Amino acid sequence: MRIIIEKDYASMSAKAADEVMEILKPIAEPLLCPATGDSPKGLYKEMVRRILKSKTDVSGWHFIGLDEWVGINGSDEGSCRFHLDNDLMKPLKIQKDNIIFFDGRAKDLLEETSKAIFFIKTYEGIDLVILGLGMNGHIGMNEPGTDPSLHAHVAEIDPVTQEVGQKYFTNPQKLSGGITLGIKDIMQAKHVILLISGRKKAEIARDVLEGEISNQLPASFLRNHPGCTVYLDEEAASLLEPSTIGEKPSASNAERFNR
Repeated sequence: MRIIIEKDYASMSAKAADEVMEILKPIAEPLLCPATGDSPKGLYKEMVRRILKSKTDVSGWHFIGLDEWVGINGSDEGSCRFHLDNDLMKPLKIQKDNIIFFDGRAKDLLEETSKAIFFIKTYEGIDLVILGLGMNGHIGMNEPGTDPSLHAHVAEIDPVTQEVGQKYFTNPQKLSGGITLGIKDIMQAKHVILLISGRKKAEIARDVLEGEISNQLPASFLRNHPGCTVYLDEEAASLLEPSTIGEKPSASNAERFNR
């Protein structure tokens, strides 16, 4: 795992976009797994801007959704699919056949998880997972206590996530269940980018990056992923020990990183 600290959210998003484009550039048909949430939004905006400006061909890019609320799907405003469609899929004009996403309204939710697992196998694994960090340390809807050996599964949603999740909806929603890729799926991805921003995430960032690696803090398992980069703005990194942060990237370091 690498940890990179940037001055603010905009700088963090731009630096993460550098890495995303470098990872995907040599892959003809990459499989991406983007998370919904406030932290990745700036990255997605920067990705779209760069792709459209450079006229990069993304017709071979494939996407698999990270998670979705049970009882909700892309037709519902506020759903995970709804936000990703607006942030990425529609601006990039991604074809529907290149996207697989959990349908939280499906009658057979286990079949939804099987479809996701099959899709990942078809493309020989996920090339890049983009994650945000939950206030309770979750990644996707892998809540505290989740078995790290699980692949895609139906999850019971932690009360903290239920409360925080209301911000995505105009009207209150029952958010007691979710469908998500498992920690195992994430750990088997070739590359992972974790974005953490804002002072409100400082305590959980410290716990995840410095505390015990445990399923009580699912994101802590990423410390064992050799292809994971964590991007934080200075507010989110404010409680980290100097030994955790290491040397902040200088301009010359950034140039070396981007080559």
